[in-house]
Amino acid sequence: MPWVIDTCLLIDIADADPQFATASATLLDAKRPEGLVISPVTYAELAPVFDGDAARQELFLYHLQVSWSEAWTHTETQAAHAAWHRYVQSRRLQRIPKRPMADILIGAFAERFDGLLTRNESDFRSVFQTLPILVP
Repeated sequence: MPWVIDTCLLIDIADADPQFATASATLLDAKRPEGLVISPVTYAELAPVFDGDAARQELFLYHLQVSWSEAWTHTETQAAHAAWHRYVQSRRLQRIPKRPMADILIGAFAERFDGLLTRNESDFRSVFQTLPILVP
């Protein structure tokens, strides 16, 4: 079963980030035999990196052997619904920092797969406590 890649790792590689690119690429290389996918949310989040050029973006993903065509399912909708509820409850109790909805959607999508590859484990762990997460 494939691993879901968080947007930050792909940006690290696309921008040749001097601090994170090598570690992010190494993690993707290690998990490539199991398969690599991104959520539709990550696909949209990458648009500015490629100046909105979908063909350039898809060529970049193709060369990394990352699938970008996995459909969003009702299961992800239900998982995101539950996760957003948990997140808002925790925020009301001031137990966790503010997070964007995109992280909730990416985490919910990742629950269907082997897990999530991200630099931001704590951002996801607070809401997706049982999700396998690997960091570079």
